[in-house]
Amino acid sequence: MAGAPGRLPLPAALVLDSSCWLEVFGGGARAAWYEHAVARPEPLIVPVITVYEVVKYLSRVRSADAAQRAALYMGSGTVVDIDQAIAVAAAGNGLPMADSLIYATAQAHGATLWTQDAHFKGLAGVHYFDTA
Repeated sequence: MAGAPGRLPLPAALVLDSSCWLEVFGGGARAAWYEHAVARPEPLIVPVITVYEVVKYLSRVRSADAAQRAALYMGSGTVVDIDQAIAVAAAGNGLPMADSLIYATAQAHGATLWTQDAHFKGLAGVHYFDTA
């Protein structure tokens, strides 16, 4: 599934890839695509590796303060650590390490993964937002 969400209905269980979080926290051109999902972080499933990627990026391009605010906000959702089951599932899905952990976390929780990263395109349980 591809394309801009407009005001795409929120699935019952949702994981946002780092690319989506960074659009919102970084004031990106596509921030409006994800703001309605981020507006209420409590129901979101947040893979811990996503927190790492967002904090690392914002620390580098914005400030440590902006990165910490983002981490606190993301922590309002259900932050999911990497456990053995997620690690084993991630090792077998063929994606790069961080993305494999994000995808495995979404799959383990029966969640839809929203992403702008093309290498997720066509995978089960993924809504890919084409940025081209």
